[in-house]
Amino acid sequence: MQSAACTPGSLLHPTFSAAPFFNLDERTQAVAQEYEPVGGGPNDAGAGTVLGGFNRNATSEAYTDGESWRGGTTTGSAVGLTRPPQPAQERHPMKPHRLTLTNHLVIGYGLHRQMDMYQPRPATKDELEMFHDQDYVDFLARWVGGRVPSVMERELNDSPPARVTPDNVRHFTSVLSRFNIGDDCPIFSDMYTYCQRYAGASLMAARKLVAGSTDIAINWTGGLHHAKKSEASGFCYVNDIVLAILELLRTHPRVLYIDIDIHHGDGVQEAFYNTNRVLTVSFHKYSPDFFPGTGHIDEVGHALGKNFSLNVPLQDGIDNESYVALFKSIMEPTIQTYRPSAIVLQCGADSLGADRLGCFNLSIAAHGECVRFIKSFALPMIVLGGGGYTIKNVSRCWTYETAVLLGQEQDLPNALPHTPYDDFFAPDWKLHPELAAGRNRLENCNSRESLERIRVAVLERVRYMHGAPGVQMNEVPPSLASWIADEDQLEEEEGDEAAMDPGGEEDHE
Repeated sequence: MQSAACTPGSLLHPTFSAAPFFNLDERTQAVAQEYEPVGGGPNDAGAGTVLGGFNRNATSEAYTDGESWRGGTTTGSAVGLTRPPQPAQERHPMKPHRLTLTNHLVIGYGLHRQMDMYQPRPATKDELEMFHDQDYVDFLARWVGGRVPSVMERELNDSPPARVTPDNVRHFTSVLSRFNIGDDCPIFSDMYTYCQRYAGASLMAARKLVAGSTDIAINWTGGLHHAKKSEASGFCYVNDIVLAILELLRTHPRVLYIDIDIHHGDGVQEAFYNTNRVLTVSFHKYSPDFFPGTGHIDEVGHALGKNFSLNVPLQDGIDNESYVALFKSIMEPTIQTYRPSAIVLQCGADSLGADRLGCFNLSIAAHGECVRFIKSFALPMIVLGGGGYTIKNVSRCWTYETAVLLGQEQDLPNALPHTPYDDFFAPDWKLHPELAAGRNRLENCNSRESLERIRVAVLERVRYMHGAPGVQMNEVPPSLASWIADEDQLEEEEGDEAAMDPGGEEDHE
């Protein structure tokens, strides 16, 4: 049995600290507080569960290209809503190959045939600036991805090359530090494109929920919950979660954000710390020496958002029974009290046992049980990825949770399907390996008494909410309707083209 002292030092950085939570700027605050919903209730969940653009009642018709296709297979490196770029010949901290493995397992099990697949467009610069500071987005878009803006050229002492690349990053240290780029947030090829794609997928997921065309949307590429308004943090460059929630707030009166990554969802909490339109709930390992050093139980929100940030700080080695029981005992009364009209669930898989940067003892089944429990409330939901650094287990977990969202988990064989990546899953080739056994099992430092104290303290905050906050009804912002109309028209046109193409790709068993 290992010692419980397993804080991942590689995630610690001197520039990361529990800084005071900032106020949203005027424009973002307007989105969070003054874009009031047209309707008061959630979409009818009984109209057919749709996942990540994936419809359980889908036909076998396949679209060969375009934004969406139904019942077809994908060949990219992501499952569901996006195909992220692969940083070529670089060791990227977010392990993009885990998405390739997930994609192949989902296809191998045939789960893709029960879902509508979407190819989203990249997020635009204006969309990223709905949350992120303009200078920061300019830096990502024009400097990392192209030429150096003149305002930043003046900050450089030498005469550096015209753009930042992994090879010349040392020339730009002074400016990179302004945006916390380096060390835990390295430069890599096509970085801005990567950010645009995973953010665009989460934005599309939100728009599908808003339009009522999807009940559950999956983007395993997203869930980068550490990114701040003006800087990168903890492997995260653009906070796709905040952007998706802001989109949901255009029509949904209240949005619930749930985070089961082992690291505190500090970037999302910080963004909505002053509003009651978003309730953030994070289950995480907490220690001042464990990244990001935030997520204490006393971080409860500020001003209008007081008591609308809930933190469940845990210690090393928590097991399946304790975690799932605590999760359900907190989330059920929270949902019943807050009455959200939409849920965003971040499913970081670094909370699994045997993760390279984690220190819990959770199994894939226990992690998935939390997903199943939230799904049981039948609310419109976005499901996102997040952390996870033992890639063979991350891909197993997200494949299983895709099946959970489809209601197919009981029918999934434990024997993994054959894929080109079989060697990754040796020696057992199972969907549910024993992750917390032998030397991989950590001592459980969470006593029943300590967990009960946490549960009571968190539910006391829920009691202080005094029920769901009311919101005033107003018009939907005009920008939303145009996006929905444009995307619907694009889908119709591409569907017509696919139907007319006799040489289109067929659906294969």
